[in-house]
Amino acid sequence: MSKKVLLATVKPFSPTARDQVVAVLKDAGYEVALLESYGDQSDLVAAVSDAHAMIVRSDKVTAEVLDAAKQLRLVVRAGSGYDNVNCAHAKERGVLVMNTPGQNANAVAELVLAMMVYMARGKFGGKPGRELRGKTLGIHAYGFVGKAVTAVAKGFGMDVCAFDPFVEAATMEADGVEAKATAEDLYRCCDYVSIHMPATPKTIRSIGKNLLTLMPEGGTLVNSARAEVINETELLEALATRPDLHYITDIQPAPEIQAELTARFGDRYFSTPKKMGAQTLEANVNAGLTAARQIVGFFEDGVEVNVVNA
Repeated sequence: MSKKVLLATVKPFSPTARDQVVAVLKDAGYEVALLESYGDQSDLVAAVSDAHAMIVRSDKVTAEVLDAAKQLRLVVRAGSGYDNVNCAHAKERGVLVMNTPGQNANAVAELVLAMMVYMARGKFGGKPGRELRGKTLGIHAYGFVGKAVTAVAKGFGMDVCAFDPFVEAATMEADGVEAKATAEDLYRCCDYVSIHMPATPKTIRSIGKNLLTLMPEGGTLVNSARAEVINETELLEALATRPDLHYITDIQPAPEIQAELTARFGDRYFSTPKKMGAQTLEANVNAGLTAARQIVGFFEDGVEVNVVNA
């Protein structure tokens, strides 16, 4: 019997990426169902009922979704972060969860530096700004994206430091990055700090006033990871306490926080209208094709790669 793969993307891939993903799966003999830009979680619950595998992006793969998918054996998150998937419940149901780490990394890295330039130049408002060359960038969580941001930042002539309790200092130093022992040490010495951690019980709301107010004068926090890692109430307090601090992100805060940030700190705050880190044609294609090939490899050859709920 042919396997059925559901491509469920409330934030769709580009048409070019989608078509290439579908082609890989159909060439392997699989049936492909598309669920794009859907309006309600119930649409996903209904669509997954007869799927053997699914590819998602930021879609919420909840216990309800998993329970509705009686034939499901594999979920592939096209991207690095997988906190949108209930991995524990998937494991209980015997469903493997994979991700595609590194495929979006360059796209995110370029956006991070673009937002930094935009803020450093006063949002291109015509007044003299600052250059990135010679400034120090801190990488908070040194994974695939952190490494990519480092490479781009070094092209701007920046010095780079990093903190990640799960990465050996020698690994960072081999990349020309100064390893810091604590998050406090990182924030204390960096003109910019770029966050690249997932949302976990330990990281949710972990970035707040205590860390932000350690930054040097004119410090800028960059968040292209997850909104949940920011303590948004304390972010407001830090910006009020330190009129020299800046915050830039591609993840809009909660509406009430967004309104206050814009009204009170509009010249020191910027958010893209939507999450933009992985929104390039290249990143869409890389992540989508990797996800499709992992599905084919799993069903045809029993290959289990990038499993995050083993």
